[in-house]
Amino acid sequence: MTRGARREHTPPSGDDSAVVAGFAAPIAGTRIAHLSHTAAAGGAEYALVRMLNAGPPWRPAVLLPAVDEGGPFADLPASVPRVSRGVRQPAGVSAGSPLLLLGAAMRLAAQALVTRFDRRFRTADIVDANTARASAYGALAARTSRVPFVIHLRDFVEEEALGRSGFTMMTRVALPRADGVVANSLATLETARSFLRAGAVTAVIPSASGLVVRAERGEREPGPLRIGMLARIAPWKGQLLLLEAFAVALGDGDAVLELAGSSLFGHEAFELRLRQRAEDLGLAHRVRFLGHVDDVDAVIGRWDVAVQASLRPEPLGQNVLQYLAAGCAVIVADEGGPAEWVVDERNGLRFAPRDAGSLAAVLLRLVDDAGLQERLGAAAITTPGLMTDSEVARAHAAFYAEVLASVTSP
Repeated sequence: MTRGARREHTPPSGDDSAVVAGFAAPIAGTRIAHLSHTAAAGGAEYALVRMLNAGPPWRPAVLLPAVDEGGPFADLPASVPRVSRGVRQPAGVSAGSPLLLLGAAMRLAAQALVTRFDRRFRTADIVDANTARASAYGALAARTSRVPFVIHLRDFVEEEALGRSGFTMMTRVALPRADGVVANSLATLETARSFLRAGAVTAVIPSASGLVVRAERGEREPGPLRIGMLARIAPWKGQLLLLEAFAVALGDGDAVLELAGSSLFGHEAFELRLRQRAEDLGLAHRVRFLGHVDDVDAVIGRWDVAVQASLRPEPLGQNVLQYLAAGCAVIVADEGGPAEWVVDERNGLRFAPRDAGSLAAVLLRLVDDAGLQERLGAAAITTPGLMTDSEVARAHAAFYAEVLASVTSP
């Protein structure tokens, strides 16, 4: 096992020893500066806010570049300082023109300088980069500092996921400087191992996803079968694949498909394409675009079937954990992080990735077998390793304590 690994989590094998251990880490009062490059309504940002709202034992501060007011960080508790200083770090430049890449590099360098001389960075006991972009300028700032530096990996360390320049920064600058890495799945961690220095502490901890502890699923609302996907609207997230499979499997019935999530990062045209495709299929009256939802638990709680259908291997979307905790009949693509959590026929069903026919066949199974729906939903709630936000915070406390021990040991 990698030095410092907290019993790296292999979820629902049924072996409780796989759950992250050491929750009672003695780090009360430790100052941790959390870096995040944007205040947009993204999964990484919500995960950090949820964890910091769960009463962690350390003393957190959130350091941001120039960002707009509002967004997820507006929900931080008053006790958590939120500092916005530096230059904007816009999305969509990692695979752009040479001129765009040069501008992005200059912004990273400027943000690294601003971050390095921020008082909360200089006095931190640990600096934690919450996103890939934050890890780039955070690592540059940390190169001239002895502060322990850790990285949250929420995406695969691959060019396809990070873009060419993002991949270069992550593998040549950020990961080699990291004293510790938290990954959201074993699949994610494996993509980073070869770039880590010897002795770096690693942990696999699911993101804080606002999970609610349930003994059983609540009473089903009356009405037609409800199938849903919670994910930002983007081509690779698989909404179009799900729409096509829904049309094949349920085009003649009264079942409803709900797509929860907004079209961020320039994907508005893709949302228009989805809406047009629903029209073309004659399904516009049964396909609902919910946009961004604040009460995720309430939305997922009314779904009978919840789907993850990403077109490339998914590190581990928070949506899969939320589906399981809500007691839905869960369907996931058979690859990446979601396949670590969903055991086929036990607590959900898997389908062949990127295959609309395979997904349609799985949907038909659930439509035709209400007993299977109920059995999978009941098993989903009891999936080993599902954590509340407070448990996620305590797992991070154990990880941070181990990082501190590793950098101070001879």
